[in-house]
Amino acid sequence: MTRLAKYIRPYLFLLTVAIALLFIQAYTNLSLPDYMSKIVNVGIQQGGIVDAVPAAIRKSQMDRLTIFMNTEVSTRVLSDYTLVRPGTPESSTYVTTYPALSKEPIYVLKGIDAKERSTLNSIMGKALLVVSGIEQARTNPEVAKLMSSPGAAGSAPGALGQGFDLSKLPAGMDPFALIKMLPADRRTEMATQIDKKFQAMGPKMITQAATEPIKTEYAALGMNTGKLQTSYMLHTGAIMLVLTLIAAAAAIGAGFISARVASGLARDLRAAIFERVENFGASEFDKFSTASLITRSTNDIMQIQMVTVMLVTMVFYAPIIGIGGIIRAVGKSTSMWWIIALAVGVLMTVVFTVYKLAVPKFKLMQRLMDRLNLVSRETLSGMMVIRAFNRQSHEEKRFDEANSDLTNTMLFVNRVMVVMMPFMMLIMNGLSLLIIWVGSKQVAASAMQVGDMMAFMQYAMQIVFAFLMLSMMFIMLPRAAVSAGRVADVLETRPSIVDPEAPELFDSGFSATIEFRNVCFRYPGAEEDVLHDISFTARPGETTAFIGATGVGKSTLVNLIPRFYDVTGGTIYVGGKDIRDLSQHELRDKIGYVPQKATLFTGSIASNLRYADEQASEEAVATAARISQSQEFITTFPDGLEAQISQGGANVSGGQKQRLSIARALVKNPPIFIFDDSFSALDFKTDANLRRALKAQTARSSVLIVTQRVSTIKSAEQIIVLDEGRIVGSGTHHELMESCATYREIATSQLTKEELA
Repeated sequence: MTRLAKYIRPYLFLLTVAIALLFIQAYTNLSLPDYMSKIVNVGIQQGGIVDAVPAAIRKSQMDRLTIFMNTEVSTRVLSDYTLVRPGTPESSTYVTTYPALSKEPIYVLKGIDAKERSTLNSIMGKALLVVSGIEQARTNPEVAKLMSSPGAAGSAPGALGQGFDLSKLPAGMDPFALIKMLPADRRTEMATQIDKKFQAMGPKMITQAATEPIKTEYAALGMNTGKLQTSYMLHTGAIMLVLTLIAAAAAIGAGFISARVASGLARDLRAAIFERVENFGASEFDKFSTASLITRSTNDIMQIQMVTVMLVTMVFYAPIIGIGGIIRAVGKSTSMWWIIALAVGVLMTVVFTVYKLAVPKFKLMQRLMDRLNLVSRETLSGMMVIRAFNRQSHEEKRFDEANSDLTNTMLFVNRVMVVMMPFMMLIMNGLSLLIIWVGSKQVAASAMQVGDMMAFMQYAMQIVFAFLMLSMMFIMLPRAAVSAGRVADVLETRPSIVDPEAPELFDSGFSATIEFRNVCFRYPGAEEDVLHDISFTARPGETTAFIGATGVGKSTLVNLIPRFYDVTGGTIYVGGKDIRDLSQHELRDKIGYVPQKATLFTGSIASNLRYADEQASEEAVATAARISQSQEFITTFPDGLEAQISQGGANVSGGQKQRLSIARALVKNPPIFIFDDSFSALDFKTDANLRRALKAQTARSSVLIVTQRVSTIKSAEQIIVLDEGRIVGSGTHHELMESCATYREIATSQLTKEELA
């Protein structure tokens, strides 16, 4: 994937926006378990009371609380409250909220900051629990026993010390008045003991325990405690709803951006491959088969597109949610971190096993897909030949082998991936059970709240899912990496035919003279040359023909002129310029090329003829059709020149395709024509008529013809005879009949004595 990094640069801004949205999504998703914990802990268990700092408290109750505080602490607490007495002007502000104010004075909490509230929460919570415990002890002997025994657990255990059996106090005696009568140093010692005894509970459990006496106090003040609980739960639920909507919007936004980035990247890669392939020379097409290039442009890029979407939505998101979940989970319970570590360890073991099994198969799948495309393409292209030789069963078997190999490999990978999901569910369910089992023990020991245990479980699920997402990506990335490597191989292949840095231009008085000077050529990777020391000159107004046995290098020779290959020795001059000093566009603009295999494109006949010159006039198109002997079959179509050509020219014959290819070159009307065995599918009459009309049209052009027919080139000004890549004869027909045995052998095998004369 790193080899394609430069194609991602245009999308860096969108990726940054997507990552920012993922942070928002992760933050909101990580906040939801915390708010759920608050609903359970505060809304349900604590009745909507957030902490141990009452919003208001009766003066009589505050006096009891301050008994268990030293002077400095009690002064600090009282400074955070305002004493409101019945009948005062300010009482009218609070009497509706606190009806008990009409009968007795109360303390109302001032506006304090979070830090001061946190400090006050610890102080008030402990004091409230001690006072509540003493009040319960007056009527409950068991509680009285706990309050007076040292080291006991519960509400302010041993706070009063031995000798204070509150259940045996005389009726009407106030235990708080009794405690208040103790010396200051004794009360200080008592406060210290209380603080020590509460350390084992932790601040959250102290707060939760203190909410019950606060609710009792609120009821004594005449407040509606049910409304307080409902209000808190509705408020927290509304926050959760807003966070959920924000998370959904962020997820949709990130998904939309990732899809845009992935589709844009795929579009750019397809365009880059197409552009690169357009500049490939013949040697590059020898390296990459057509079937492979199609697979790389479609299936491989689709793999990259899919993994890009998941890279944004999963690979970037998973670490955020995983790290954030670990931080939040440890914040809920530091003692259960090992559960998450155990689950992640088991998960990674399963994923590593799947990785080792599946990844080698991913690499094999792409090669098998190439092979299947190759077999399919060959079969579809050669269907008529297959039927003619009754080889359908053979081709079916060949296709079935390629198809079965790919299918079996894909089934293996899918089976491995399917087995992975039950393991994931087993890990997650086992994780939930383990958290409940361990967490319930901590809840029973007053070391953890129920809501915190539930939140821890949700965070653990989020962490496991994060690692699962990363693990899935680690499995899928190798397949995408294989595809990316295959695409990069094409994009990084430099064409062997390149333009010079400072290309020359043809002179204004261009002469279509072509000169081969000691030209040699060897195909890439070949051990010997296919053309040896070729030298000749083709002049304007003349026809230069090439003839020889099959495979002697005729087509190779003419393909060197438009630089489909570059010579490996010697030089080719066109218009007095070395063709390697010209740009390919400048050179090919002077050439009308008709290939050995006629190629037509989907569209109308007119669009095919105008392929070289879109601005060609109707008259030029009609003239080219007439000269190429195409007019006679074009008129048979109801739409004439606007008749549609099917893919590959399947709805016209081989001879018709050749004639249309010749007409296409004639529309361009270049100074150089190259006909690479372009008359082979024509009957002798059509061939003769075409050459006669062509002679007049190309009177001032250099014409090069590759052919197997002596009759086609009999009147050529220069005939070059090739044998095993060397020129063995050059001259006119009559000269060669006298001087070249190879030409004479070819001519006598094709023509009668009368035709040879």
